[in-house]
Amino acid sequence: MSKLPIGIFDSGVGGTSIWKEIHSLLPNENTIYLADSINAPYGPKGKEAIIKLSIKNTEYLLSKNCKLIVVACNTATTNAIDYLRNSYNVPFIGIEPAIKPAALQTKVHAIGILATKGTLSSALFSKTSGLFASNIKVIEQDGEGIVELIESGQLHSDEMRSLLKLYLKPMIDANIDYLVLGCTHYPYLMPLLIDLLPSHVKIIDSGEAVARQTKAVLKQHNLLNSQVLNTKNEFFTNGNPEVMQSLLGEKFDVDYLDF
Repeated sequence: MSKLPIGIFDSGVGGTSIWKEIHSLLPNENTIYLADSINAPYGPKGKEAIIKLSIKNTEYLLSKNCKLIVVACNTATTNAIDYLRNSYNVPFIGIEPAIKPAALQTKVHAIGILATKGTLSSALFSKTSGLFASNIKVIEQDGEGIVELIESGQLHSDEMRSLLKLYLKPMIDANIDYLVLGCTHYPYLMPLLIDLLPSHVKIIDSGEAVARQTKAVLKQHNLLNSQVLNTKNEFFTNGNPEVMQSLLGEKFDVDYLDF
């Protein structure tokens, strides 16, 4: 069982930011990454549609004998992970915006959250915000259009820069000192965000925390892989493989999968 792969899925290429953290912490693990790019972003879709897509992704990864599944998508986590955990007999790791550390560490009692509509409107997001951010100012921003630009290979475009300027302005005006990234696509914006934000603003995403939790759950279930040689990392997308390839580099192959 320990040599079986970790399965990871997202509504596109963004979850490769999570895969990178997992691969860095757990280099012995075999992995299969599934990008449902044709349906990206999940954010504007209703809960029922998101659950159906998550079921489809999960069942593909289970057909590949994955021992654990990482839902590397904030929207899929907030809308579907309870259903998945109740329906399948494998451990699931979810992801949600890192509101807690930002809320606890802010010195000016003002933080920004850049996320998709599906995450910001979810019950889990509302619950987490209520628990940890009720006494601070939270500037929420729906990052409409960002995922689409990344999925179409326009990460470094002028249009992306203009969009980010528009979305960050209310946060800068509110003098935030923490920006929470609530979508796994968004860590790829880090160079742009650093350039556009005041230097004192700290940017937080959930990647490292997800990797640590993945390791902890594998250890708990006695599923850590001790084999060092012949590690296999597979990447599949139903979108344009070149987009994912540009994010991963030439070391890894990306295959098109019609699903």
